[in-house]
Amino acid sequence: MKLKGLRWWIIGLVCLATIINYIDRSALAIMWPDISKDLGMDKNDYALILNIFLVAYAIGQSVSGKMFDKIGTRAGFVVSITLWGLATALHAFAKGVLSFSFFRVLLGLGEAGNWPGAVKSNAEWFPAKERALAQGIFNSGAAMGSIVAPPLIAVVWVAIGWKYTFVLLGLLGILWVIPWLIINKSVPAKHKWITEKEREYILSGIKQKEEDPSKPGLSMKQILSHREAWAVLASRFFVEPIWWLFVGWMPIYLADVYGFDVKEIGFFAWVPYVGAALGSLSGGYFSGRLMVNGATVDQARKRTILVGCAIMFVGLIATILAGDTALKFVAIVAVVLYGFQFVISNIQTIPSDLFSGKSVGFLAGMGGTVGIFSVIIMNFLVPVITERYSYTPIFIMIAVFVPLGYLSINFFAKEIKSID
Repeated sequence: MKLKGLRWWIIGLVCLATIINYIDRSALAIMWPDISKDLGMDKNDYALILNIFLVAYAIGQSVSGKMFDKIGTRAGFVVSITLWGLATALHAFAKGVLSFSFFRVLLGLGEAGNWPGAVKSNAEWFPAKERALAQGIFNSGAAMGSIVAPPLIAVVWVAIGWKYTFVLLGLLGILWVIPWLIINKSVPAKHKWITEKEREYILSGIKQKEEDPSKPGLSMKQILSHREAWAVLASRFFVEPIWWLFVGWMPIYLADVYGFDVKEIGFFAWVPYVGAALGSLSGGYFSGRLMVNGATVDQARKRTILVGCAIMFVGLIATILAGDTALKFVAIVAVVLYGFQFVISNIQTIPSDLFSGKSVGFLAGMGGTVGIFSVIIMNFLVPVITERYSYTPIFIMIAVFVPLGYLSINFFAKEIKSID
C-alpha cells in the first residue's frame, strides 16, 4: 500500500493535535466566570494557576524536546498527548487553587511536547523550502483550536456544566493516538507507505538522508556555543508574550471590561484566531515563495519576520488608540495575531535551519522554555497593573517587545544557515 502525499497526512495529524491542545488549554479561561463563582476564586487565583501551568509548560518544552530527540516523534507524541488528555479530564475533580494547579502542571508537561515534536517532525518530513509552510499549517492548529474552543466549550458547558466538559475534552486527545499510530509508522527513509517519488523529494531537500540512531545530539553547552542559537532564544523571549496575553487573558478582559458571561465570551473570543490561522498559512507560504524565487534561507526568514513584526506593531498600537468597543477590539486583535503567526512560523523553523538530527528538538524546546518564562513575568504583572491602572500599560509593553524581537534575530544570527 502506498499513500500519496504522506507528509501532508503527517502534518495534518500534527495540526489536529494542536487544535485539541488549544481547546484543552482554553477551557479554563473560557469557563472561568462560572468556575470562579462556583468555587469562590478571583482573578489573582486565576493568574497563579495560569503561571503554575506555564512554569510546568516551560520546563516541559526543554524536557520533551530532549524526549523527542531520544525516542522519536512517533512515540513522543503518544506520551505527550496521552498525558495532557488525562490531565484535562482530571480538571473535573478540582476543588480549588491547589488541585487546579496540580492538574495544570500535568497539562503543561504534556502539552509542551507538541511544539518541539512538531518542529522535529517537520524537519524529518519536509525539505527546507516547504518547512515554514509545514510549520504554518501546524501553527494554524493553535489558531483553529482557539476559534473552535469558545463556541464549542460554551455550548457543551450549557449542556453538561464545566466538570463534564473537562472530561469530554480530555477524551479527544486520547482518541487522536489511534490514527497517529496507524499512519506515522516510521521516518520517510523507512516508511513502507510512502511513494518512491515522495521519498526522494523529501530526502533530497534535507541535510541527512538517514540519521544514525547511535549518533548523540549536541549538548546544551555545544548548542549555546553557537551565537545563532541565541537568536531563537532571544526572539522567543520578546515575541511569545504577545500570543499568550490574548490566549490567557482575552476572556478575562472581555469579562472585566465589557461584563461578558461565558456565552458572550464564546460568541466573541474566537474572532481574533481567524486572523491567526490566516497568518500561520500566509507566513509559511510567503517564506517558501521567497526561496522558490531565489532568496536564501536567511533572506526568506528575516524578510518574512520583518513583515509580520510590522503588522503586529501597528495592530498593538491600534488596540490602545481604537479598541473602544468589543467588536473593534476583537477585530484589531485579529490583525495582531495574524502578524504574530506570520512571524512565529518562521522563528520556530530556525532550529531546523541551524541544526539537524537529535539537536533540533532540544533547541526548539529551549526556545519555548525561554519564551514561556517571559510570559510568566507578564502574567504576574497583568493583575497588579490592571487593578491599579488599566490594560493599556500591558499593551504598550508588548508593543515595545515587537521591534526588540526582530532586532535580536539580526543581532545574534548574522546569517541563518546550517551550522552542524
